[in-house]
Amino acid sequence: MNNKPNSENRYAALIESIFLGKYKKGATEIPFHRDEFTATAKKLNIRLPKNIGDVIYSIRYRMPLPESISKTQTKGKEWLIEGRGRSQYAFRLATVNRVLPNPQLAAIKIPDATPEIVAAYALSDEQALLAKVRYNRLIDIFLGVAAYSLQNHLRTTVTGLGQVEIDEIYAAIDKRGRQYVIPVQAKGGSDRLSTVQAKQDMACCAEKFPHLICRSISAQFIDDDLIALFELGPSGNEIRIVEEKHYQLVPSEKITLADLRAYDA
Repeated sequence: MNNKPNSENRYAALIESIFLGKYKKGATEIPFHRDEFTATAKKLNIRLPKNIGDVIYSIRYRMPLPESISKTQTKGKEWLIEGRGRSQYAFRLATVNRVLPNPQLAAIKIPDATPEIVAAYALSDEQALLAKVRYNRLIDIFLGVAAYSLQNHLRTTVTGLGQVEIDEIYAAIDKRGRQYVIPVQAKGGSDRLSTVQAKQDMACCAEKFPHLICRSISAQFIDDDLIALFELGPSGNEIRIVEEKHYQLVPSEKITLADLRAYDA
């Protein structure tokens, strides 16, 4: 049985109770602690999920905020949930800046180099996406660097944020010898990309790799073989889209002379 709706209802009720119990008109930041989920679940007579972190993840990437929370947002602003240290979080009212593929952007055809056995046995959308990005050297193509996968699912703690997890992290070098660290967040299916994760990834790289240039990448499946890549960067206290490209993975014979001439224009 699919219990996703029940989970979403429970998660929405928990986060709504915590928010409304602290919110005051005009507030732009509302701190809360992970332990509050336990007390709130008991108060609401709700079964607490085994993984409390899944509540935060779902609110960030999978489901909309309850209407009672979203209606407190001011024009052009939305509530984000950010880390504030070990087991500590905060709702922060930030400028709306969704990371969504631009439907008007033309796709660039790339010869699909994904090994068939990898494509056949990838276990999840996220893993399939990371594999296709890796085997087709899309980071290299997008950024114009030689990039090498350093680690998958790097889980660590960052000062002032608490625990963070980076989907994949690359080390890279360009033609001038400059070296980079490239955190990648990947989302497939109905999960949404978030500037919150990009901000965490950049903070992690600044702390763990202070001598490398950080370039944060977000990847999203548009279709099975159509991938949107975004480079995100800081702008004041917000995270903005620096560049976006769409890559369509196709058999080499599907790339026509007309395509090549168009790319050369």
